[in-house]
Amino acid sequence: MSTITDGPAKTPSRARVLRGRMLCPDPRQAKIERIADGLLTIGEDGRIASIAPAPEDCTLPQSYPGAVILPGFVDTHVHFPQTRVIGSASGPLLRWLERTVFPEEQRFHSVRYAAAVAWEFCEAMIRQGTTCAAIYASSHEAATDVLFQELSRCGLRALVGMTLMDRGAPPGLLVGADEAIAGCERLIARWHGHDGRLGFCVTPRFALSCTPELLRAAGRLAEAHGLHVQTHLSENTDELLHTATAFPAARDYLEVYESHGLSGPRSLFAHCVHLSDGEWDRLAAAGGAVAHCPDSNFFLGSGCMRLRAATGRDIRVGLGTDVGAGRSFSLRQVVASAYDASLIAGAPATAEELLWLATRGGACALGMAAELGCLQPGYSADLAVIDAPEIAAADGLFDALAFRRDAAPARAVFVRGALLRGAVAAGPEVV
Repeated sequence: MSTITDGPAKTPSRARVLRGRMLCPDPRQAKIERIADGLLTIGEDGRIASIAPAPEDCTLPQSYPGAVILPGFVDTHVHFPQTRVIGSASGPLLRWLERTVFPEEQRFHSVRYAAAVAWEFCEAMIRQGTTCAAIYASSHEAATDVLFQELSRCGLRALVGMTLMDRGAPPGLLVGADEAIAGCERLIARWHGHDGRLGFCVTPRFALSCTPELLRAAGRLAEAHGLHVQTHLSENTDELLHTATAFPAARDYLEVYESHGLSGPRSLFAHCVHLSDGEWDRLAAAGGAVAHCPDSNFFLGSGCMRLRAATGRDIRVGLGTDVGAGRSFSLRQVVASAYDASLIAGAPATAEELLWLATRGGACALGMAAELGCLQPGYSADLAVIDAPEIAAADGLFDALAFRRDAAPARAVFVRGALLRGAVAAGPEVV
């Protein structure tokens, strides 16, 4: 029976050979190659050393019978301090923040509470086959540090930011610009680049939660350290109206971030539901990326992002659970929601394309294209092993992985070849 381990496999060697069905995302386009029976070799360094079809006389048993092996899922937008309020239907967005999110996030002043939730949060991601995520912490430096500690312990890969807020929320969540930036600097010094898996991401919550002074300071911080930036953009129509009032000099929402040094090739914008064509054009020109969060958009009644507005401009797109407005840590559930959203938008996407966005697309959106999202030699062995029926047609297998709402959790999960969840695969290690 599969079990959750206490962290990465404590074995002297990560080298092993896995045999089974494999899904191999193309590095550059939203296509996935299927290997019906493959051998994948993981080297001592936790990278894929080789991958090829198994020879007819192969005697190595199937590592995970009844499952497929694919790159680990990449969640490009998720909120750590909202773990315990999943499913709180007090929306739309601004009312939901006031009634549900801000009261819960105030509890993260307690390091003990933050530590308990950090364990639940990481456990939930691993259970669903997520190996990497872009994460919003709370506005508390100590709680953000606790999250980094848990991510380090359990072996996940992540970009994490202390959420920047100096207005528009209860006093217990507000941190002035000087204090917030100083806290970020300490977290950067301690955690950015830690073990090659963890990085710090500058994280203004959204324009309405930050004064111009804090936004400018965030832009300077990102530039000084070469950091990624993550924030929310154009999620809800009321949010747009309030943002226009708060920043009257900006011609549109995107210009708020542009004018404060927060739009560029290391910027990740969540939602983008109501962007104008001009904003999409400028976002593309800046080289920014988008976290598409269709489940939370449905749950809060925010609308449907036009996926083709992004992909048609070659904008990098990943998928985000957006827990807790998103109702599951499962990116497979988000894939299903993204399919529904594409139908509503009148530009249907395929299960294959959306599974690519959940893996390789997410890696590209987070600036990790050289490291993640492919089953090819040289890439990190960040893998998810997912139960799936034996279906002859590739499209049928993609549909089964994407659209079965009652799908079981991942059977096994690896990061850099280290086992985070599940039983050790059958078959010998490489010697």
